Amino acid sequence: MARKSGRAALVLTQAQTAMLKELSGSRTAPRREVERAKVLLGYAGGASITELQRQLGVGRPMIYKCVDKALAAGMQMGLKDKYHRPHEPEITDEAKAWVVSLACTKPKDHGLAAELWSISALARFIGEAAEAAGFARLANAGKSTVWRILDDSDIKPHKIRYYLEKRDPEFDRKMQEVLMVYRDVSLYTEGAVHDARPHPIYTVSVDEKPGVQAIGLTAPDLPPVPGKASAVGRDYEYVRHGTVSILAGIDLHSGHIFANVEERHRSVEFIALLKQLDEHYPQDAIIRVVLDNHSAHISKETVAYLGTRPGRFEYVHTPKHGSWLNLIECAFSKMARTFLRHIRVKSKDELKTRILKGIAEINAAPVVFRWNTFDLGLA
Repeated sequence: MARKSGRAALVLTQAQTAMLKELSGSRTAPRREVERAKVLLGYAGGASITELQRQLGVGRPMIYKCVDKALAAGMQMGLKDKYHRPHEPEITDEAKAWVVSLACTKPKDHGLAAELWSISALARFIGEAAEAAGFARLANAGKSTVWRILDDSDIKPHKIRYYLEKRDPEFDRKMQEVLMVYRDVSLYTEGAVHDARPHPIYTVSVDEKPGVQAIGLTAPDLPPVPGKASAVGRDYEYVRHGTVSILAGIDLHSGHIFANVEERHRSVEFIALLKQLDEHYPQDAIIRVVLDNHSAHISKETVAYLGTRPGRFEYVHTPKHGSWLNLIECAFSKMARTFLRHIRVKSKDELKTRILKGIAEINAAPVVFRWNTFDLGLA
């Protein structure tokens, strides 16, 4: 070797020399390979170890190792690291699997208060339980170690990814029924009448917006002041007066909104809305109601009322957990973004009055909400 038998010659072919020159001038190759290419070029050119150390600014041990490997096994070996594992990994695959299995449980399953693990809480729990589980090496594992183990398995126990479970086995069929109703409305929206029907059919989407809060001020709002305050000033504290529910329906042909503001949503309140619809439409018309499966919609009292008006109402139920299919939600969204936003009142009665006033303002310039069924392949 170079240090034991004097200076041994390193003979390079023309192709090897060209390759080393290209590598020694590279800006993208690993630095260690660039330095080794320069060492081999210099040594093959007759430079001494001392000269190479001075020219390249690297240590003598590195030069000796590089040259020795090249002399023993060829130029390519001189460029590469010799793979070796000084000892077996301290954290075994079984220990890592145990960490991942713990991360897939919830803290409350182990008698803790939290619902989800934080990385620090998981690392602390692992440290306390590792020895008893037979993984003593993990007793001192920190957050970074736990994080690396979880990252290798792409496990993030501190995050939630929401999904919608289809709890209605007839979800697809009911969705198709609702969408077919919307297509029918879009085809015959003018007057809700066409020649093939003996009676006009008016379609109304009905639902409830619960929990609208009656929030009051503890101090007067401060108006904007030019040059001083650009926005309305409002005290951080507020007073809760309770909540109300908006029980509403929207005529899908005209955009007119029918609404009652109630303290609760029971059969009696729903029947009151049905009576409002009954009084509004011609007596020979059919009122097709798109609605969910709320108990008030199918209760004994409601069914008894529908029995007094045979053939007048026709139900189309949305699937369970499919409220997004009901177009009244668009109207509720508009209310939330307009007059309900930042609203402050002195009582629930004032809130009811202002909600009905806001709905009257919408009805003064109604918008017909349409579902684009063409995007769903129903055209």
